[in-house]
Amino acid sequence: MKKRSFVLVAMALLSLGYSKAKTPEAAGVEKDFSNYVASLDSLVNEWHTRPATVDFVVDTIIDRIENLVEELPDSVYIQRLSAITSPMHFPFNSQVKSYIQLYTQRRRGQMESMLGLSQYYFPIFEEALDAAGLPLELKYLPVIESALNPRALSKAGASGIWQFMYYTGKMYGLEVDSYLDERRDPVKATQAAVSFLSDLYGIYGDWQLVIAAYNCGPGNVNKAIRRSGGKRDFWEIYHRLPRETRGYVPAFIAATYAFTYAEEHNLHARSIQLPVATDTIMVAQPLHFNQVADMVNVPVEVIRELNPQYRRDIIPAKTKMYPLRLAFNHTTVFAAYEDTIYAHRREEFFPNNQLVVSPVSASAHPVVAPTGRETVIYTVKSGDAVGLIAEWFNVRLSDLRYWNNINGNMIRVGQKLVVYVPKDKVGHYQAVAERHGSKQRVSQSSTAVLASASADGDNFVYHTVRSGDNLWSIAKQYPGVSNEDIIRLNNISDARKLQPGQRLRIKPRS
Repeated sequence: MKKRSFVLVAMALLSLGYSKAKTPEAAGVEKDFSNYVASLDSLVNEWHTRPATVDFVVDTIIDRIENLVEELPDSVYIQRLSAITSPMHFPFNSQVKSYIQLYTQRRRGQMESMLGLSQYYFPIFEEALDAAGLPLELKYLPVIESALNPRALSKAGASGIWQFMYYTGKMYGLEVDSYLDERRDPVKATQAAVSFLSDLYGIYGDWQLVIAAYNCGPGNVNKAIRRSGGKRDFWEIYHRLPRETRGYVPAFIAATYAFTYAEEHNLHARSIQLPVATDTIMVAQPLHFNQVADMVNVPVEVIRELNPQYRRDIIPAKTKMYPLRLAFNHTTVFAAYEDTIYAHRREEFFPNNQLVVSPVSASAHPVVAPTGRETVIYTVKSGDAVGLIAEWFNVRLSDLRYWNNINGNMIRVGQKLVVYVPKDKVGHYQAVAERHGSKQRVSQSSTAVLASASADGDNFVYHTVRSGDNLWSIAKQYPGVSNEDIIRLNNISDARKLQPGQRLRIKPRS
């Protein structure tokens, strides 16, 4: 109880800075910033992080409070940015400062997770950028695009670590079909991104405009230039760019700063599940991940994470060869037993030597129970959210989505979700499934988030505030809902005064 009380006080203290009146321009900048913060939280929390349990949230908030550092003078930021050796220019202003503080103070845990992931991904980016003669600092673009998550999928349909749209990816040679999405291949997507960035620099000759165009497309940047009377400086066309692009260049500058000066801010890389030493094997026949997992003795989950481009756990090498990336020591085993691996369970996975496409969505995939785990089935009830279900069963949000072929956060009432739990805790989690199911049916006094359809016919739902909730954490649970929507619908004058048990009216967007 002491720990939770401390957190509630700390959260209140953190929110004090938001009570000041703001100009319309400042409010717009803050909205841009808030949207990016929500996106960063979503991307990082679903990739190589612990489940979002209450204890984890509490620990994160305490870590944030304990690690707040004394505010640095602007002159320190300016000196450090100017000391970065690069052909790119890194100016400092209030927008850049906000993003620097986001990375170095407010989201320290997420930053340390990305520092860990960078040990695997940055060498891939640097090699391709260096070969093309581009600034190596462009390796920080995927930090703000996807938080180094190769499975990231935006609402607009951009996919992969470099966030390529479908047609842009195809234009730069990325193959996308029922089995393969090379936008998720860190190596090939990096090569495509380098080509795209080179082409954009040929158009603008200015790296800040290139970065803006990478985010929103050259058409939108050209439109902003025209509407600004031909000005070709990012900061002069700032307010004529799409809202989501305005924070893009400041975030890039801040990411460059945060990674360059991580040690100065006492930020340290967290360990990750990916092996840093890997190698690639060219596969000449159709191959299922389970064939490799069985014979090489490596968990299939590890194979998936090293090869996120394969959508169905199948390498579709019928007419040409495809790469398989494994830890270096596993590639030597594969090479020694290659023919045996191809033959293992072949008729099971490829009857009559044919690729089998089941009648499911193109992003679906066969799922095999992880080693040491058993299946528990949970039936979705009204008011359930994907993040909450993952929390109840102490599993990663990304795993729950993967196991059930869930895109985004869309689930249906009555849908049956497969959850893989430790074998020695099956009884416990079956009870969890029954408990949450019955609570959703008969009560609205749960420790979980409860929502029910309103009787007014306007598609509202009602959210019961629980201890630790804030407007941002509530909005994130409902599609298309923002902090401002909740404030407007509920006539909230002071967001700091939410009370446990308070009911909020919310209107999700489909």
